[in-house]
Amino acid sequence: MRILVTRRWPEAVEKALAYKFDVTFNSDDKPLSKNDLAAAMGEFDVLCPTVSDIIDAGVIASGERVRLIANYGVGFDHIDIAAAKAKGIAVSNTPGVLTDATADLALTLMLMATRRAGEGERELRAGRWTGWGPTHMVGSALKDKVLGCVGFGRIGQATAARAHHGFGMKVGYYARREMPQAIEVDGTFYPDLEQLLAVSDVVSLHIPGGPETANLIDAAALAAMKRGSYLINTARGGVLDHEALAEALRSGQLAGAGLDVYPAEPQVPECLLGLENVVLLPHLGSANAETREAMGMRALANVEAFAAGKSLPDPVA
Repeated sequence: MRILVTRRWPEAVEKALAYKFDVTFNSDDKPLSKNDLAAAMGEFDVLCPTVSDIIDAGVIASGERVRLIANYGVGFDHIDIAAAKAKGIAVSNTPGVLTDATADLALTLMLMATRRAGEGERELRAGRWTGWGPTHMVGSALKDKVLGCVGFGRIGQATAARAHHGFGMKVGYYARREMPQAIEVDGTFYPDLEQLLAVSDVVSLHIPGGPETANLIDAAALAAMKRGSYLINTARGGVLDHEALAEALRSGQLAGAGLDVYPAEPQVPECLLGLENVVLLPHLGSANAETREAMGMRALANVEAFAAGKSLPDPVA
């Protein structure tokens, strides 16, 4: 069974894959082109992509050999699931193992935005800091403020727990249904998104990408937010209208924002680059050594199950 790993994975995972299978690695770690991915569909039995690989219907239709797409990551909006399913190609992902890392980063962005940490570091490095002052770069406290989680799955719940137990924040959440787990953070369920946005001091996005959530947070949603509030996105870039966000940041409707994901990575929306009140990180949500290795091992478990003719541990399609 031939396997293509489209990007470099942690060394321990690559060794485990190579020990058990005939694996081709991307030694220079440059994102593969659509032509490369299309060619792989006819040359390999298993394709192991990441979020940087667009596996659309055209790519999927390009070859007849691939029978499993074992995605390295929990999000799979870069894969045309319907096209894969129609062609009988199984798709798996790596849920659960990156929950803590992504929740940690959501809190990192929350603190950086509310305490103006990115702005402060830029001022200092540029030699513009003139010393401490009572009104210099004053931000916002988190204690007793309302965190509004848009989506309340594993990562949303982990973020809420950190914010509630660690920083004394109140928690509200918008989800498809009321979640019994919310009792652990004394969370309030809002069945209407605008109601949650209107009462939240910090809004954190934890929803999957895809057509159903595209630009869910648009100009109208941003206008519904409390004036002077903050927006955090560690979910997917496509769930947010970035032009509308830039305008909300310029106008003061939002005091700040923290983003880790963008619609067309590695491009960052130009409208945000000149704004001081937005923290921009390069998709670091799962970027700690322990998590990245665990993701790879989870992907390997799906490949092993497929090779043995067993049910996938983490099927998407």
